[in-house]
Amino acid sequence: MALPSDAGSSAGSTPEPSEVPESGSLSDGPERRGRVRLRRAAVMAVPATAIAAGLMILTAQGALGVQFAISGMAFTVTATNLDGRGFEQFGALDQMAEGSPNEGDTGGQVLVVVSAIKNATLTKLCQSVDLGGTNLLITAGQGAQKVTATDLTTDSTELTGDAAFGNIEIGNDASTLDKAGVQGPKGVFSQQADTVKIANLRQTNYATTAAVFKLPGLRLRFSEQGC
Repeated sequence: MALPSDAGSSAGSTPEPSEVPESGSLSDGPERRGRVRLRRAAVMAVPATAIAAGLMILTAQGALGVQFAISGMAFTVTATNLDGRGFEQFGALDQMAEGSPNEGDTGGQVLVVVSAIKNATLTKLCQSVDLGGTNLLITAGQGAQKVTATDLTTDSTELTGDAAFGNIEIGNDASTLDKAGVQGPKGVFSQQADTVKIANLRQTNYATTAAVFKLPGLRLRFSEQGC
């Protein structure tokens, strides 16, 4: 679903931030070393009333950091149901490993929505990665036992499903979030809720992290079909 959250300067000088190029690349050039300076970072948020609708793109001063260098290969995650307590969501910018063959014309950067859940339960989890002609397929929680995760975050470019939120707050500054223990940069649009329930969840993700991830009935295999 989803989820998390810089710029260097030499002593005595502060370089002028660069505009995002019209080509869609968010790269600052070859001098970039995994940390990005932006004048405006597009920030996405999913409205509670229409989680399957198009994402609202907002702007915020500053740069958004990443937890680790991503491969740049998107993967699909589905679940028949997700039940979470402590939910947060804000925009971020993920960075691929330098020189990644998946950079394309993006400069190795991907604009994502970080979804953080303090405690999550998922039913019939499926994850697949298209390797070109075959898929690496992982399934778990297909039986009576469900998948559980603590401090779960997903970095997504697409998320759909039928959602219900409990005590939701929309329009928070990302630096003030306190429902899932994750904070974003100041000035970034975000939302949070006490609870979240999503049926027929489907995500396109670039990264997932969790403090604890329990996968009963785990099965990993190659398959012609993805999730």
